[in-house]
This record gives sequence, structure tokens and C-alpha cells, in this order.
Amino acid sequence: MALTGASGACYGIELVRQLLAADCRVSLLASRAGRQVVELETGLVWPAEVASWQDAVQAYFATSASRLRCYGADDFCAPVASGSAAADALVVVPASMGCLGRLAAGISSNLIERAADVMLKENRPLLLVPRETPLSRIHLANLLRLAEAGAVIVPAMPAFYTQPRSIDDLIHFVVGKLLDQLGIAHQLFVRWGAAAPTGGNGDSGSCSYVDCD
Repeated sequence: MALTGASGACYGIELVRQLLAADCRVSLLASRAGRQVVELETGLVWPAEVASWQDAVQAYFATSASRLRCYGADDFCAPVASGSAAADALVVVPASMGCLGRLAAGISSNLIERAADVMLKENRPLLLVPRETPLSRIHLANLLRLAEAGAVIVPAMPAFYTQPRSIDDLIHFVVGKLLDQLGIAHQLFVRWGAAAPTGGNGDSGSCSYVDCD
């Protein structure tokens, strides 16, 4: 899972929470701009030094190094930098247009871009969650090129037929769509045609958007 410098850090944070709840092992990557957006939008301060960052992230998610590992953006010795490591999937959420542009051009200037390039060349699931509006022709062309290369584009576009009652509900819809693509069962939103569950609309007990700590 990778976070870059686009708005929408809570999508990435909630995805990590849900993956851990589903008993998945998670490798977490974040660009420098991604860390800045996390702090700006959630108040979480992630230290630049990787060991301290990993300690802070593991404490926040109440998990261990065997379930959640953090890797620096320049750590090209990380397992996810090689196709032989055979990661199950990579989700870049949120994905900045700069990151997507470099991926579309086959440029690997950091670990996030290298890991994504590996997923494409190995024909493994790569989910990209762009959060930008409006989209220029360059953005659209890059997204098309990535889709043609095998990536799945999942824009951060929550639906409203679920009658969301909070920003958490909107976040859950997008994260739920990502989990659907990964084949992971969840109850984050009410599916079309299904009755609303008793007690709320996909409430997973996660943090609120404005108070994630």
C-alpha cells in the first residue's frame, strides 16, 4: 500500500486498517509529500526516519512488525522492489498525478514507482486511486495508458445511493470498492439492492475523517 502527495490520505489510512482487520500482511510506502498530506489532513505526524515512522504506525494501528512493515521511498532493497518477492497486490491511494505520470512513462524514481512498475511487468494487481479535479488531457491520457498496461483505475468517487450519513461513510465506500477488487470480504457499505444493516450504514467503528488520532 502506498500513499503519495494527493488529497485523500484517509482513504489510505482506512484501507490499511481494513487490510489488517482482514488478517493481511501490509507493506506501507509513503512519499515525502504523502507524509505531509497525512499530517495536514489527519493530524498524524509520521517521522521521516523509517524506524521511528514504523514504530509510530504500528502503535497507531495497534499491530506488530510481522503484520505491518514500513519502507522508505529510497529503499530499493525492500522486497517490493523485486518481482521475485511476488506481492499479492499494490494499491496506490491516494495517487498523485505526478506519480501516475511517471508510472505511465515507465519511470521509477522512488520505491513507490518501482513497486508499481514491478506489478505491471509481473501482471499482478495494481490499483491506482487518483484524486484530482478537473482532469487535463495529459492526466486522462496517462490514466488510459496505465489502464491499457494492466492497472485498475479506481477514482476516489463515492456513491450517494447508499445515503451516506457522514464523511466516514463516503470513505468506506471507496475503500470497500478497493477491497472488492482485492477479493476481500467487507461490510463497509450497503450494496445496491440490499437492505440497510441494523444500526447504521456500514459503520466499522473507524476514526472520523477530522479526528483520526
